[in-house]
Amino acid sequence: MRNEFGMHLQSEQHQRSLLVFCENLQRLMTTLNKTTAHAASRNMEHDLSFNYETFESASTSSGLTGKGAELEKCYDTLTIQAAQDESSQIKQSINEVDTYLAEIASNSKILQQETLSIKQKVELIEFTSYDGMLIWKVTDVSHKIADSQSERQTSIYSPPFYSSSIGYKMRARLYLQGDGNAKGTHMSLFFVLLKGDHDAVLKWPFNYKVIFCLYDQSGQNKNVIDSFCPDTKSYSFQRPQSEMNIAFGIPKFFPLSIIQQDGNNYVRDDAIFIKIIVDFAELPQMILPYALSLNSGLPSHVQQDLINREIKRREDADREM
Repeated sequence: MRNEFGMHLQSEQHQRSLLVFCENLQRLMTTLNKTTAHAASRNMEHDLSFNYETFESASTSSGLTGKGAELEKCYDTLTIQAAQDESSQIKQSINEVDTYLAEIASNSKILQQETLSIKQKVELIEFTSYDGMLIWKVTDVSHKIADSQSERQTSIYSPPFYSSSIGYKMRARLYLQGDGNAKGTHMSLFFVLLKGDHDAVLKWPFNYKVIFCLYDQSGQNKNVIDSFCPDTKSYSFQRPQSEMNIAFGIPKFFPLSIIQQDGNNYVRDDAIFIKIIVDFAELPQMILPYALSLNSGLPSHVQQDLINREIKRREDADREM
C-alpha cells in the first residue's frame, strides 16, 4: 500500500493535479492579498479622509472662533463707542438743561424783582397821601435800631406824600440812633422836600410849619408832638434842583432811653407810628394835642371840621372868661 501511495505521489497525474492546486492556491493568495490591500487602502483612505475632515473641521472651528473673537471685539468697540456717544449726548443735553434752568432762574429772579418793584410802586400809589399828612408805620424797629447802631443803615426814609395832587412832594427821614449831636441819645426826625412834577407852578421857598407826632399806642394819648417853622433862607426849603433837598428837622426828637425801655407806650409789635403834618391851616399851637388825638380813621375833612369846632369852642370859652 505504501509503495502504491508513493508511486501515486510520483505519478504524472498527481503531479499535474498538484500543480493545478498550487496555481489555484497562488491565485487565491494573490486575490486575498489584493483584497486585503484594497481593504487596507480603503481603511487608510477612510482614516485619511476622517483625519482631513477632522483637521478641516478643527481648522474651520478654530477659524470661526478667531473670527468670532474678532467680531466680538469689534462689537464691543462699537458698543463702547455708541455708549460714549450717547453719554456725550446726555452730557450735552444735561448742560443744555442746566443752562436753560439757569436762564429760567435768572429770569425768574428778574421777574420777582420787577414784580416786587411794581408791587411797591402800586402800594406807593395806593397809600400815597395827597392832603399834606402822612402816618408812617415803621416796622422791625429792633432790627432797624441794630442796623443803626452798627451803622449798616443809620437812617430810613418814609414813603413820599404830597400837599395835593399837584402840590409839594415830601417825605420824612428818621435816625433811630440819632444824628449829629443827638447821636446815641435821641431819635432824630427830619423833613425832606423832593423834586416834583409841578414845582414850576408852586410857591418857593417852602414856608409852612411842619408838625411831627410819635403816637402813644397804649391808648393814654401821651403822644410826643414837636414842630418847626422853615428857615426860608435855607437851601432845604428852596425849589429842589436834585432829587431831594438836604433834610431839616428836629435832631433831639425823642429820648432813646424811653424808646428802648421794655413795655414802653410807643413800640408795639416791634412797630412805631409817626405822623407828619404840613400845617397849611396854621393851627394854633394849643390845638395840636387835640388835633392829633382824633381818630386817624376819620376822613381828613371830618377831622378838620372837628378841629375848627374845637377852636371855636375854646375861643368862645376864653371870651366868656
